[in-house]
Amino acid sequence: MALTTRLTWLQEKRLQNHFGGKQFSLLYKASVHGFSAKNLFQKCCNQGPIIIVIYSENDVTGAYVQHSYQENREVPIILFVLQETEILEYKIGSHIPEILIYDRYLPLSDFNQKRLDFKNPSAGFCIYLRHKVVAMSSKVSEELGLPENCTASFQECEVFRCEDLLDKRKQEGVIKLRRILLSEMNTYDPNEEMVHQIRILLLGPIGAGKSSFINSVKSVFRGHVTCQSLVGSDPTGISTKYRTYSIKDGNDGRCLSFILCDSLGLSEKSGLCVEDIVYILKGHIPDRYQFNSMEPITSRHPNYIHSPSLKDRIHCVAFVFDASSVEQLSPEMVAKIKRIQKEVIKCGVVQMALLTHVDCLDLITAGDFPDIYSCVPVKLKLEAVHRKLGFVLSDILVVSNYVSEWELNPLKDFLILSALRKMSWAADDFLEDLSH
Repeated sequence: MALTTRLTWLQEKRLQNHFGGKQFSLLYKASVHGFSAKNLFQKCCNQGPIIIVIYSENDVTGAYVQHSYQENREVPIILFVLQETEILEYKIGSHIPEILIYDRYLPLSDFNQKRLDFKNPSAGFCIYLRHKVVAMSSKVSEELGLPENCTASFQECEVFRCEDLLDKRKQEGVIKLRRILLSEMNTYDPNEEMVHQIRILLLGPIGAGKSSFINSVKSVFRGHVTCQSLVGSDPTGISTKYRTYSIKDGNDGRCLSFILCDSLGLSEKSGLCVEDIVYILKGHIPDRYQFNSMEPITSRHPNYIHSPSLKDRIHCVAFVFDASSVEQLSPEMVAKIKRIQKEVIKCGVVQMALLTHVDCLDLITAGDFPDIYSCVPVKLKLEAVHRKLGFVLSDILVVSNYVSEWELNPLKDFLILSALRKMSWAADDFLEDLSH
């Protein structure tokens, strides 16, 4: 029978992060395996570091055993209490785990009068499994912010094996996937009879990370961090021109089969004009065109492309948002984005959403990147974007751009390449529709 923990996702994630980025595997559950120290130790012996979690009526407490449990062997132990917003811990040094867990019966009067002895007074913590009682000395209670001489009954006890969230096997798997994705995008070839390179337009609020995403993509393919597209913190935006960036293979310098197009950021009252976006979609605006937020381009402009071909048009649109603030988009911004979405649909172009700064979400670490879409904070963000802007959940992508790093990270590369591949598939769908 599959075991299910009583920890919520949020509680489990906070414990995992607090103790150094761990993943938990449930080994023992008292209500299933019996309230017996013997059963507990049988399940947990030689399993590596373990964490014991006690569920009382008002508290979740426990002990983190930092090394693999073996009979009568001292290991470093950290006691903890999981509170609503923080985890308090108390290091009690090295002890034999057996001293923390009693299996013998005690008279009920001992609990009522708190006449509880500890096998090792320096530990000051004991779990009476058969009686379903956890006891702490006044010193431990004080360190953990609990009532003095805390003796509390509990309903459940669980023990988890603790492993590194990003262990060697998972790291090797990510590196392999990165290599596959990189090869796939290096050899990506759209419908050559129609275009040799697809064009992906990045749209989004000022400061969302459009230019940073372009730099990140270029960095992945060049093999080192680069910064060709200007980025910054100017509230009016850094990109003021329409720019098209070919991506080159870092090995042979050849241009790959996709172009990323950057533009002036969106804002409620100024920024990129909706009319200019329509001209971009249809291929009328040339590279390096200087935007005027007050006046869109006209056919009288000397660089206006009067008869654009399919290669000049946009084949996929990615709306870029900062994952940490996408819910705070103003009603005016949402209305503007929806107007743009309607124009994109009229042009028959597939549109996606790209959430940047996913690593800034609460409780998310780089170790979560391989399974990022299963993380609760990310799921909540995707659902929020779906409700607010109508994007299909499968068309909402997440990345972590290179912003301040000096070296490439396979975990970031994996997310960036995965998003880019999804955009290329969307462009392929657009071209396929045109061919019929």
